[in-house]
Parts: sequence; C-alpha cells; structure tokens
Amino acid sequence: MNKTFLFCLAVFPLLAAAQESRGPKAADTGYQLDFRIKELKDTTVLLGYYYGESTFVRDTARSDKEGKFSFTGVKPLERGVYFLVLNRTKLFDPGFVVGKDQHFLMETGGPDYIRNMKVTGDEDNRLFFENMVFNGDRHKEAEPFMKILRDSTLTEEQKKEAREGFANVDKKVQAHQVELVKKYPQTVTAKLVNANRRVEVPDPPKRADGTIDSLFQYRYYKKHFFDNFDLTDDALIRLPSPAYQEKVAEYLDKLVLQTPDSLMAAIEDLANRVKGNKETYKYLVYSCVYKYQRPAIMGLDEVFVRIYDKYYASGEMDFWVNATMKKTMKDYADKLRNSLVGKTGANLVMQDQYFQKRSLYDIRKKYSLIYFFDPDCGHCKEETPRLVNFYKAQKDKYNLEVFAVSLDTSMVKMRDYIRDMKMTWITVNGPRSYQGSLFDHYYAETTPMLYILNENRKIIAKGLPAERLEEFLVNYEKFEKRRAAQKAPGNTPGK
Repeated sequence: MNKTFLFCLAVFPLLAAAQESRGPKAADTGYQLDFRIKELKDTTVLLGYYYGESTFVRDTARSDKEGKFSFTGVKPLERGVYFLVLNRTKLFDPGFVVGKDQHFLMETGGPDYIRNMKVTGDEDNRLFFENMVFNGDRHKEAEPFMKILRDSTLTEEQKKEAREGFANVDKKVQAHQVELVKKYPQTVTAKLVNANRRVEVPDPPKRADGTIDSLFQYRYYKKHFFDNFDLTDDALIRLPSPAYQEKVAEYLDKLVLQTPDSLMAAIEDLANRVKGNKETYKYLVYSCVYKYQRPAIMGLDEVFVRIYDKYYASGEMDFWVNATMKKTMKDYADKLRNSLVGKTGANLVMQDQYFQKRSLYDIRKKYSLIYFFDPDCGHCKEETPRLVNFYKAQKDKYNLEVFAVSLDTSMVKMRDYIRDMKMTWITVNGPRSYQGSLFDHYYAETTPMLYILNENRKIIAKGLPAERLEEFLVNYEKFEKRRAAQKAPGNTPGK
C-alpha cells in the first residue's frame, strides 16, 4: 500500500481568455501583443506563460494569411516570460518577455526566429532577444575550448590555453550582463539575467593577530545570497525554469541548519521580506509547504506542520487559499503532528493473531520498533524479511522488540503473513484496536512504515529502512553517551 500524498496548486488553473476585438492602441491600459510570423498562415496560436514548474494557457488568437495575429485584453498581463504554442510546440523557445510596455509588435521568420526577430514598441523584448543572440554567439565561441577541456586524454598543461580562452569568453559574458543590468535595471530581461548571476564572495580579512575567520565567507554568502535575486518581484515566478522555488530551496538546504527550529526561523524571515507582494508571499510560503510535506531528511515534516499552523490555520493565507485545499492541508498536518520525531509515541492496544489483547506500552525494552505493514503490500514483502533478519541478529544486542501492526482487517491474511515471513515478534491487527483509529496517533498511510521509540517512549526515528537500522542505533547511542558526558558533574561549560 503506497498512498502518495500530493497537494495540487489548484488555485492557478489554465486560463483561456477570449480574444477581444482589436481597437486603437491604449498606452496605459490592458495589453495588445501584435505578431507577424511569416510561416504561420491561417492557424490557431496559443499564448502561454510559466508559473513555477508549470505552464498555462492565457489566450488564443487566429493568424491571417500574412501570418499576423494579436492577443489583446483590458487588464495588463502579469510580468514574466510568455511563449507561443503551435500544435503543442513552442515557437522561439523559451519565448518572450512581458514587462512594463504591453503594446508592441514582434516580427520574425524562419529559419532562425530568434536572430531574425524585430521588435517595435518594447525595449524589454529588444534586449531579451539581443541577449539571446549574444549568448548564442558566445556559446559558439566557447565550444572549441569546452571540447578540449572535456577531453580526458589531455594533460592539464595541454588544456591551459583552452582554459584561458574559455575564461576570456566568460569575462565577455559577465561584462555584458553587468552592463545590461546597470543600464536597464527595471526590465524583466535584466531581472532574469541578474537572477542567474553568481554572488562574488571576497577573501576573508585577517584579524589583528594575523588569523583568518574561517566562517567569514559562509556568513557573507548567506547574507548576500539574494543580492541578485529579488524575492519580492513576482516576475521571477514566471520564468522558463522554477528559478524562484529552486533559489529558496538552495538557501534552505545549504545555508540553514537542518533542524525544524532553524528552518522555520529562516522561512519566517524570507516570508517577512516578501510580504509586501501578495503574489510572492503566497508562492514562497506554498513552495515551502510543498518542499516539507515529504522531506528527504527525517524529522523535517515538523516544518510542514509548523508552516501550516502559522500561515494557514491562522487565516494568514485566506486571501488566496480555498476551503478545500485548506482542509486537505489541515488533515495532513493533524495526521503528522502526533507522530513527529521527539514526540511521545502513543500507546497502541490491539488484538494479536490469537485474539489476545496486546499493548505497546507493555514492552519493557530499551527500544520499541513499531512496524506498520499491509499483507498485500509489495514493498512490505521485500522489507519484512530484512527486518526479520535484523531482529534475529540484533534484538539482544540493542535490547529491542518489534510491535508489528497489520493494516488489513483480515486475521487470516495476518496469520499467513506471520507464518510465511517467519515473524517471531509481537504482531497485532490494526483495525482491531481498543483505542480508536491508529491513524489518530501515527502517520502510517504509506507502508511499510517503521517508528523507533526509546525507553521513555519518545519517537527517535521514523521511516528508516531495515538496512539502516543498525547504523542509526550505533550513531544514536554514541550521541546519547556524549550528551550524558556533557551533563555529568564537572563537565558544565565554564567550569
């Protein structure tokens, strides 16, 4: 049984605005995007846009026999990168920009739509296409050097000239980007270019005693991480790649201590920075919700619960989230919150294969392993033998017991499973509970699922595969010994 939980960004549906009649140009209202593409005669063209990892349709148009068509609307478009679609194929990928000026003409023809593009009435798109041509030319210039640098048969000395040549091309690109951003800072093109520029980290200064602060560069990089990426600008959400989401994720993964407290503090700081723009505010917070609903690091699902409590349960996000989505998030958060790492694991009292009442809390071992499984689950049939082998080999060494819980109502299936898997530990039938639904106490909707409780019945781990159990217990016991030594009399800091 593998019930995958996934939120859908249902609040950003496909939009298909009806094309309005072509009236006279209005400089300060709506949009009118005129195109002439010679090859597109008497055909339907879609206007699409990017939003995070997704793409959506905004408008449709019909080209005439000369390849002319327009998209018009009474309200301005949201700034970002848009694209044209013909027969499910994007034209001049990744597209074009929509910025401040939304009344313009773009004319081009094959075979190279980008190089042949002529823009009238919009400086932003002129820069956008000129920049693409420039980058394409520099890539061609750098390709011979890259070919040499990728050649594993050459020595470093033989690659020296190619490395210098490549560095010179890179300098041209960097200089071009700096100049573009400096001269046209408010254009979408400049913001896109700037968002991809790396932060230059200076060498650490020497202290008065001649030593170097080893953490200087880390602190500098963290402080200036978003210097080139304006988190408050929602145009950066509508880019060909999910740059906004990836930038936030990189910051949280690489520059923040991976604990719920540290991550939540960092998320709150980022959210406060962008709160003035509702688009970036909701997108940043939702990106973090999505990131931590199934985190790669054990225990960080607590971040999801805390984000939900602070931004959704509180009503802070009611300006955009609908009731259905909010309830889905609440249900998931409530399922997680009682079985987070560090919480006291609830008691489970159920019937075993002999219809005898068995209690988790009756176990008097150093570690209790709760193993949720389904007799029909394919992954369980692979994982259970591994756990059986671990149990037989290590149960005495680590002083542990397994409390296995079958999620199927059938006692026959459970008995057969116990016999076939040679399970000698405690096995009970989950639906035959004396304390209500087990799902009110433990998140176990994906099987197999394993929880480890210590002698105080605190949840110290969950979701670990059997092959990693010994490694975890070895490290956990080392950690506990160090912590006990630090608390011992005479080892108090400052004494």
